[in-house]
Amino acid sequence: MIRALIYGVTGYTGVELIRILSSHPQVEIAGGSSRQWAGQRAAAVFPFLRGERDFPLHSSEELQAAIKGDVAFLALPHGESAALAQRLLDSGIKVVDLSADMRLRDAEVYAQWYGAHKAPDLLDRAVYGLPEVHREKVRTAELVANPGCYPTSVILGAAPLMKMRGIDTNTILVDAKSGISGAGRGAKLNTSFCESGESFKPYSVLGHRHTPEMEQELSFIAGRPVRVRFTPHLLPMSRGMVSTMYLRLEEAISAAELRAAYENRYRDEPFVRVLPDGTLPDTAHVRGSNMCHVSVHVDERTGWVVAISALDNLVKGASGEAVQNMNLMMGLTETAGLEGLPFFP
Repeated sequence: MIRALIYGVTGYTGVELIRILSSHPQVEIAGGSSRQWAGQRAAAVFPFLRGERDFPLHSSEELQAAIKGDVAFLALPHGESAALAQRLLDSGIKVVDLSADMRLRDAEVYAQWYGAHKAPDLLDRAVYGLPEVHREKVRTAELVANPGCYPTSVILGAAPLMKMRGIDTNTILVDAKSGISGAGRGAKLNTSFCESGESFKPYSVLGHRHTPEMEQELSFIAGRPVRVRFTPHLLPMSRGMVSTMYLRLEEAISAAELRAAYENRYRDEPFVRVLPDGTLPDTAHVRGSNMCHVSVHVDERTGWVVAISALDNLVKGASGEAVQNMNLMMGLTETAGLEGLPFFP
């Protein structure tokens, strides 16, 4: 059995890692870290773990010394993973970082959006963990930067368009909406029930931190610079995400040609589904699963291509993708532990 350590285990992505890994046939959770609950058992925090799946909690500083692990998931706030990742790698533990610390290849770009990087030498060692784009690099990686939820939905939704003729990919308009769990588990006034329960609102309109991540990866796929005009919104639900991408047509393209491009790119992908004509992505149909549903449409009247994607921001947008990456890194079947159907209703 592969022994997994989860740093930041009591946050939403940490809890989702517990849920997924507890059903993984080849992984056991050996231990987790928590500031508040260090020294206790995980079942003291999450009663659903009582029994065989319980495990000890330590501080981040003590976890590595207290428990031997093969792979570590870093479900920590941005800025806290970099220094820890170096220590884990030095001890021979493979790392999947769910924070933004390793996602951007350029330390100067990182500094513009997050502040000075604490371990810039690691950026060249990190592989951006979107298997649908970098699968073979992930297989041989020791350090994987797990993508953000918005970037996963946008990149998967727009990737097949990046090299198609007749589409202006210089600037992509992105309108995206996420459930409140995307803001994290910490108490915040604007995500409290009374503030958000009957509310629908945009945020970070001119500077969301996921923008450079989208531009980096879409530019890689296109082979030239791509700009993203991104506006996120907060939905009054716990989990789920829909992203809608708009791209200008430069010449006529048929709906059949667009659909063929998507089907060809994702034909062998285990967790991306191109929906049939007449069916649109719906968060209810991916909730709790590692699936991403996509559709593509052409508006001949106005001359726009519209691509839409839906995923669970805590699964394919975070912890499920992290397990998918771990499976590849450890030489396991890519879909292991991730084959469960969505929650419905």
